Amino acid sequence: MSDSIQPTEKHYNTIIAPIVTEKSTLASENNQVTFKVPLDASKPEIAAAVEALFKVKVKAVNTLRMKGKKKLFRGRPYTRSTVKKAIVTLEDGHSIDVTTGL
Repeated sequence: MSDSIQPTEKHYNTIIAPIVTEKSTLASENNQVTFKVPLDASKPEIAAAVEALFKVKVKAVNTLRMKGKKKLFRGRPYTRSTVKKAIVTLEDGHSIDVTTGL
């Protein structure tokens, strides 16, 4: 694609890591990829980062915040960090292989 955007540092900071679970693997059959993103990232920022880093067209971005669970460590309570996930739907004909690096 000649009209692709060059990745910047902001794009690399927007996509923290891919989420590879059984549920996200099943969603990949529907051209969906799941990423861990910063809590303050917006949907347009996420779409721009995915398009710049992976050279694909984004159809839609859905986000959700997973509130941190309360856990015990050596008998002491603590709370896991809250995480924001982005489920990115790609246009037909585009795909991302999350097992390979950037």
